[in-house]
Amino acid sequence: MHTHSHHHALNDNRAFVIGVTLNLVFVGIEGFYGILSNSLALIADAGHNLIDVVTLLLAWGATFLAAQQPTPQRTYGLQRVTILTSLLSATLLLLALGGITWEALGRLAEPTPIDGWTVVVIALAGVIVNTITALLFFSGQKHDLNIKAAYLHMAADALVSVGVVIAGILILFTGWLWLDPLISLVIVVVVFVVTWKLLKDSAQLAIDGVPAHIRFDDVETWLLELPGVESVHDLHIWGTSTTKVALTAHLVMPDKHPDDVFLSHVAHILNVKFGIAHTTVQIEQSEKSTCPLAAPKSL
Repeated sequence: MHTHSHHHALNDNRAFVIGVTLNLVFVGIEGFYGILSNSLALIADAGHNLIDVVTLLLAWGATFLAAQQPTPQRTYGLQRVTILTSLLSATLLLLALGGITWEALGRLAEPTPIDGWTVVVIALAGVIVNTITALLFFSGQKHDLNIKAAYLHMAADALVSVGVVIAGILILFTGWLWLDPLISLVIVVVVFVVTWKLLKDSAQLAIDGVPAHIRFDDVETWLLELPGVESVHDLHIWGTSTTKVALTAHLVMPDKHPDDVFLSHVAHILNVKFGIAHTTVQIEQSEKSTCPLAAPKSL
């Protein structure tokens, strides 16, 4: 298990290094030519990509901090930093989208000339850079909300860049200058959809809600179907980070007190079936129980 996690960490670090470097260079190029060509679509995309670089750096830093060992004052270590980072990243993106929307609406009212060929060439470069970056995070996005956020942002950016290319070509052949701010608004809509989902998932984890990939009822039903379990209460499921989930539960078992094999089995299946890695189960006996109450066992 440790080797598996270490392998993920190495891959994620490599993805962050390459992704940050590629996008930082591209932001400079795109922003420069956006100003040179007077294209709001390019400037808007450059601004969004700059925010993406910041969020990549925040996610990278949070991943490093989450790996620090627990202390007597922080018994979970700094795992929760990853949740706060994803929440901050989503908030920053929404603020940036508000600024882009305001400028785009102004340009729709008064379209300004742009250099169509510059827009097309730079946007094509954006398709390549964003696609490469998205692929770097493709495998990691399955196990970490921060990595998933990076993957979704880059994939959305690649699609948006395709839209900018199309707009640039249409402007060259039609002269419809309003297409440039219109594409900027399309960028806002696409990124908003991705960001809103990230914001909801991050906020859910921040208030100790059940992680989005876990159904509370399914976990409760599975526990109730365990041999000897009469009822379940005080069942709590929450994320200690963007990758780790914890559970506590009281199982009422009137006819017997299970041994360590049973508790180990429960913890193992909850991990494999639901992705809950940290489990604490307390066994209780109901009033109708005929056998003496042994000392509670926890895992």
